[in-house]
Amino acid sequence: MSEPLTLGALTDAAAQISDIYAGKYGIERDDDWFMLKLQEELGELAQAHLKLSGRGRGGAEAQARADEAADVLCQLLLYCRRFGIDPEAAVRAKWLSWLEPAS
Repeated sequence: MSEPLTLGALTDAAAQISDIYAGKYGIERDDDWFMLKLQEELGELAQAHLKLSGRGRGGAEAQARADEAADVLCQLLLYCRRFGIDPEAAVRAKWLSWLEPAS
């Protein structure tokens, strides 16, 4: 994939990959699974960060942190999809509204 990704396209691709993963490993994805999987991926990102900063056991490469950040992002998009959250609208309302001139 060399063309720029949109959140929608990334979400669709993540959903396809999640379907493949769930089918391959026989995983039933209920509401809790989406939250718990997001937490698991966030923990793995924290672990990679600790290793890279010398505060964890073993070594890690910068690519490990990037890989785990990608996992967190995709899992968050899957969580949003599951619960009907439009991530773009949510970011606009919660974050980007700070950039609008005060009325």
